[in-house]
Amino acid sequence: MKRFWRLRRWFKRRFGYARLICVALLIGFAGLRMLDPAPLQELRVRTFDNFQVIDPRVKKARPVTIVDIDEKSLKELGQWPWPRTRIADLINNLTRLGAVAIAFDAMFSEADRLNPDIAADTFRNLDEATREKLKALPSNDQILADAIRQSRVVLGEFGGPDVHADLDKSLPVTGLATLGEDPQPFMFQLDGLLRNIPVLEEAAAGRGLFTVLPERDGIVRRVPMIMLAQGVIMPSLSFEMLRVASGSGTILIKTDQAGIKGIGVKGFQIPTDSHGQLWVHYAHRDPSIYVSAVDVLEGRAPPEKIAGKLVLIGTSSVGLNDIKTTPVSAVMPGVEIHAQVLESALTGAVVSQPNYGIALEFFGALLLGLLVIAFAPNFGPVTLVFVGALFASLLIGTSWFFYIHDRLLVDFTYPLLSTTAIYLTLIFTSFVREQAQRRQIRSAFGQYLSPALVEQLAQSPEKLVLGGEEREMTIMFSDVRGFTTISETYKNDPQGLTRLMNRFLTPLTNAILARKGTIDKYMGDAIMAFWNAPLDDKQHQLNACGAAIDMLERIDALNKLREQEAEEDGHSYIPLNVGVGLNTGTCVVGNMGSDLRFDYSVYGDSVNLASRLEGQTKEYGFPIIVGSKTALAVKDAFAILELDFIMVKGKKEPEVIYAIAGREDVAQSGQFQRLRNLTIEMLACYRTRDWDGALAAIERGRKTDDANALALLYNLYEARILGYQNNPPPDDWNGAYALLTK
Repeated sequence: MKRFWRLRRWFKRRFGYARLICVALLIGFAGLRMLDPAPLQELRVRTFDNFQVIDPRVKKARPVTIVDIDEKSLKELGQWPWPRTRIADLINNLTRLGAVAIAFDAMFSEADRLNPDIAADTFRNLDEATREKLKALPSNDQILADAIRQSRVVLGEFGGPDVHADLDKSLPVTGLATLGEDPQPFMFQLDGLLRNIPVLEEAAAGRGLFTVLPERDGIVRRVPMIMLAQGVIMPSLSFEMLRVASGSGTILIKTDQAGIKGIGVKGFQIPTDSHGQLWVHYAHRDPSIYVSAVDVLEGRAPPEKIAGKLVLIGTSSVGLNDIKTTPVSAVMPGVEIHAQVLESALTGAVVSQPNYGIALEFFGALLLGLLVIAFAPNFGPVTLVFVGALFASLLIGTSWFFYIHDRLLVDFTYPLLSTTAIYLTLIFTSFVREQAQRRQIRSAFGQYLSPALVEQLAQSPEKLVLGGEEREMTIMFSDVRGFTTISETYKNDPQGLTRLMNRFLTPLTNAILARKGTIDKYMGDAIMAFWNAPLDDKQHQLNACGAAIDMLERIDALNKLREQEAEEDGHSYIPLNVGVGLNTGTCVVGNMGSDLRFDYSVYGDSVNLASRLEGQTKEYGFPIIVGSKTALAVKDAFAILELDFIMVKGKKEPEVIYAIAGREDVAQSGQFQRLRNLTIEMLACYRTRDWDGALAAIERGRKTDDANALALLYNLYEARILGYQNNPPPDDWNGAYALLTK
């Protein structure tokens, strides 16, 4: 017993239970592939559908023409079926125009109801002489048989489960030869076979099944080239047409122990799946190969569309119920599917699923599965995702290569499913281990670190090390204007000052957190915050600016409440005014400090500029001032006003700074538009040394600015301009103003 537990511990350390589970999964998926249930088959064929949608067959030639019993023909010549004499005329005209072979995607299983002898017995009030003359006329079926005999015609036949007809075994069938195993056990078995009337069968050069078998989802992907119908081996209509056109007497069926490999006639070899089905390499529907039947009968068909062509006679009429769905077309007449088979065979553009494909699937699943089991547990999360994507790409790419290069359909879904299941199992077990590690971290650090930092460390234990990462961030500094004066009123009430600080820091903090911000630190009455760390925030500039406006609105609400309280209590009231500086740029963010104590914080030149901008809010008279990168990112969502082009102490490059005057509704207001235009005009004159023009713009702005919102800005520029008029700036002055304070 002790030996067992020692062996168990050794196995757990060396391999882990996860690997054992994954080996069992690998074996289980191999068994599932051998069973090949319907959902797995459907997943496989839909994958092949996508290949055809991405890269359908491109027609390099059009050796097939479809004579279409279309709506136009039915309207002019009447409903189907037509008299056999008209069908005979159709064959004669096609033969005269040079058709190589003619095939019918239709049947003539009963005698023509308009045969003269039938008419003689059907029509009433006929005199006996007329009745005898009608009976003496040749039958319509015989006329059609004569036309068939004088051409090379393949008659269509139907096989299916709902056919219950006595089989006339004296009728001719196509000769067959087999190379390899007996093909019958692998063929599709059709319970019934419906043939044409004997007089036509005996006259035809060939006969084939036009039966097309959609798959479970109703899509026609494969067409059987050879079938066993009511005990008779029958070729498909399209392949029988190839036999007749090539002059071959027999069809050769090649087989091996896995099933049918392909069928051939003189000059043509078509690979099939193990059941004798051809994967049709579809092209998009081609209306140019259609000719209306009435045009052929009336002599209006273009001769070049018939001469030297294989001609299929069928219908595109919806009313005749021969519309199919293919991987590349939701609506395709059944006769065009036969045409697509012929085009693929004649141009050599065929696809096939080789019998050795399943061996490749098992090998791929086994190899990749063992590689994942052996090495994946040793990888980190990022590497694991990369390796998983690499394996998936390898499987899909290999399958795609076989399709593009050799037109072979090799399934990647089974090895991909098997490998993915193993991969997900390993990820799940890794997740369970990480959760246990996080619980340990929460237990170890929960007593002396903030909950937010503890959770962050639990999610990413590697962040316990010092250092950080570079990323673009938006930094905020906020400060209460004149807080020293306010605090002096509480010199005898320090607890009251503490309550006041909590009253305004709480709504300001909530405004920041509500907009996905992170509080860096509190510095007395000031707040430092940032966006886009530790979590990504693609709209960090918008969220930061929205938070700044929210802060002003919450301070306004607090001031109204404080004013009301002061009035009720009879003491003096000093409003709280907040200045906010925002700047966007690349910063370093992470755990900064010593081995014993560290904080999650942000550093960089962009942080320093945000602090400087906050300090300038009182100078320019705007509570929110932002840097140029922030302003450009939010210019469509807020009322942005350019303020100045400044040179900050400690920086070599000047910075354009902006004020945020409100949300989008303010930006759309007429008053703001007028003030902004006047400010733009004033700044343009100022930077080109047009002092008089700048002063004139300031005066117009003062008259327009009813609320005196820009009073401090105008006063600032007026003072500068007057100074420059007395002491002009140097010749290389670029319009930048050097701030005198940090």
